[in-house]
Amino acid sequence: MLSDDQEPPGVVVLYNHSTQLMKGEPRDLIADQEVVQCAHAVAAALQRKGYRTALVPIAPSGGMLENDVLASCLSANPVTRASMEVEMALLPYPPTEWVVFNLGEGLEGRLFEDARIAWALEAMGYRFTGCEGDALSRSLNKARAKQLLVGHGVATPPWKVFRHPDEVKSNSLEGLQFPVIIKPVAEDASLGIGPEAVVSHVQAVRDRVAYVVERYRQAALVEQFIDGREFNVALWGDPVEVLPLAEVDFSAFANPCERIVSFAAKWEEGSFEYTHTPVQCPARVEEPLAERIVQTARLSWKAIGCRSYARVDMRIGQDGLPMVVEVNCNPDLSPDAGFYRAARAAGYSYEDMIEHILLLSIGAKHV
Repeated sequence: MLSDDQEPPGVVVLYNHSTQLMKGEPRDLIADQEVVQCAHAVAAALQRKGYRTALVPIAPSGGMLENDVLASCLSANPVTRASMEVEMALLPYPPTEWVVFNLGEGLEGRLFEDARIAWALEAMGYRFTGCEGDALSRSLNKARAKQLLVGHGVATPPWKVFRHPDEVKSNSLEGLQFPVIIKPVAEDASLGIGPEAVVSHVQAVRDRVAYVVERYRQAALVEQFIDGREFNVALWGDPVEVLPLAEVDFSAFANPCERIVSFAAKWEEGSFEYTHTPVQCPARVEEPLAERIVQTARLSWKAIGCRSYARVDMRIGQDGLPMVVEVNCNPDLSPDAGFYRAARAAGYSYEDMIEHILLLSIGAKHV
């Protein structure tokens, strides 16, 4: 809590609320709309802590534009469009009086909107929670993130990027061993990932690359599938602190290739995947491996340039080596999501976690 003589800042809880998506599967909207519920939970937590709070959705710019020429320019320049949407949403909340709890992930499934929103907040002078735009852009491009990880001595599964299914040939997959898992190169939240994403022959790779390119309008990341334990590592603060480790339990799946955190496992309540991928936190893990996991998570945070809070997902190879599959800047903060699971294991209530993230980002201290 703030001390008695500190005036709590006004906090804008900024979030996106899409009613349709420009790409992907119709079910992907579930993940996008989860942000709305998270925003309400965050705002309620801040209000219980005594903060003056405003829930502010980012609206599509199309409805705000009367000038056809301006609308055409903005549609051709997504950076300008994202900036204008954020600027319009925040117009009643000047940065001299308000800070932003940034839950913005963009509208309608547009690529890299997370980074553009953060860049807009930076340009407008707001103090805001979560990672900066540069870190978000690095993490959102999975291939670029993997290059950075390797450059910082972090192990990650071997990968290739394909922009067209015709590029997929036996020799173009050299260096990878089957099975492989195929993902959109610039999506998060397990979009485009189900059991059919893990394949074991060249034609199946070609077919899945075609699916990603056509459905998600982006290149496909083909990554060697690691059949091993999966850990989620939540981190926050400066200096960075690692919260209790979490492990996904895949014991209900006999087929190793089905042991993934698919879209259904993450979002489709009632599905077999959702109900049979429990998470143990704190994880039961031997100390030497725990130390390797923590060190890998810290190096990953540094490689991407994270701040405030993030989550690192990794698989353990047959040799016991942690291999990072994703660095997730600004992960889900919902009361039933993994980040709060780790914070709760560390002794935080939901309200305390949300306030802690806010205070980390605005430079205040707990007193």
